[in-house]
Amino acid sequence: MNSFDWLTHMGIPTIDKFDIVEIKFKGGRKEYYRNIDRISLTTGDPVVVDVPNGHHIGYVSLQGELVRLQMQKRKIKDDDNILRIYRVATQKDLEKWEEAKNREIPTLYRAKQIIDEMKMEMKLSDVEFQSDNSKATFYYSADDRVDFRELIKSLASEFKIRVEMRQISLRQEAGRLGGIGVCGRELCCSTWIYDFKSVNTSAARYQNLSLNPTKLSGQCGRLKCCLNYELDTYMSALSDIPEVDKPLQTEAGSAKLQKTDIFRKLMWFSYNNDNNWHSITCERVSEILELNSKGVIPYDLKTNHGKEQEDLISKSNMELDALDKKFSKNKKTKKKKKPRNPGENQVVAKDSSGPEARPIAPKPESRPNRQSPEKPIQNRQNPPRKNVENRPKPVENQDKGPQIPREVNPDQVPKKKKNNKRRFNSRNKGEQNKGDQNSAQ
Repeated sequence: MNSFDWLTHMGIPTIDKFDIVEIKFKGGRKEYYRNIDRISLTTGDPVVVDVPNGHHIGYVSLQGELVRLQMQKRKIKDDDNILRIYRVATQKDLEKWEEAKNREIPTLYRAKQIIDEMKMEMKLSDVEFQSDNSKATFYYSADDRVDFRELIKSLASEFKIRVEMRQISLRQEAGRLGGIGVCGRELCCSTWIYDFKSVNTSAARYQNLSLNPTKLSGQCGRLKCCLNYELDTYMSALSDIPEVDKPLQTEAGSAKLQKTDIFRKLMWFSYNNDNNWHSITCERVSEILELNSKGVIPYDLKTNHGKEQEDLISKSNMELDALDKKFSKNKKTKKKKKPRNPGENQVVAKDSSGPEARPIAPKPESRPNRQSPEKPIQNRQNPPRKNVENRPKPVENQDKGPQIPREVNPDQVPKKKKNNKRRFNSRNKGEQNKGDQNSAQ
């Protein structure tokens, strides 16, 4: 409910300044009071204003020429019924008002208990105490009319205060309590909306929204106020879209409307409730409707005759063939590099012995050292000698004889004589025994 005074820097003379000021109270309630004493006020100042049977404290929300426009918008007359502003609230006034506000929450809970005891069909939403602690206003909501005369007597005797009952709608109740909407922002009814317009389900139909009450209703339980925000834009866009009351008749079958894109001017149809949808423009739909009214049935949704369909197919095939030819070409082979002339990199120098110049071959490029940096570089001409003392000594074996060191030439070692015994396979042991017996005989 905050307002921005965009006329403060316009340089309007203060002599002709509008003397009525807009004052804001609890729950976003705004009323208008006359600044008779020409008190210097600033937006946000707490002021003491005149109310019936006492005084109350509110905050300045708007002043100047914008107040005149707001009064014209709300149709409030500038007459003697507008009460006056007493003064700017002092510290003592604010302390007394703070004490009165501390009584609101306990009073609200106790009043709800009394309503339950009396079994009254009403919902108490808020309590507002006057700053002079002389009157309390109880805000409630109910579906039907409620006789609360006995309730007022019990509340007045319980709290020793003058009681006023004020019925509010569910939208006003949500605005007084506040909250966060599904859009992630604070509720519009608690920030800037002061008059609530009726919202119908036809607004959702025009915008092609699903008629799901859980999605279309706000925190107040009524249809969301934001359904009216874009309704005028949709209504102007729907003026160019034809109304399809019955299926379109074509040779391919009857086409039923499935969906309409209002801003793109496209309409989707399906043949005989098929799952495949075909999109056509609104101009084409109007053309088919006109043909059907004359008794003419087109070939399908996009063409009037079969020849046109064949032309479209042949055209699409030609495009596909052109794409195949484009991408079926062999890739360009890489150009081979031409060999360089052998004498291109040679350096010509003059020989000191004669006047003729002879070519000198270029020096080969030095190769990088491939040896790892961790291993030390060894001199190939003088390799390191091995320690002879640490060499392993040959160990004599009774069966095999002394082992030969690695440095000895194996040709000098005498070779062992091979055993001339004939070896037989383990499977032919019987034949071997036979041969032994024959030799013995």
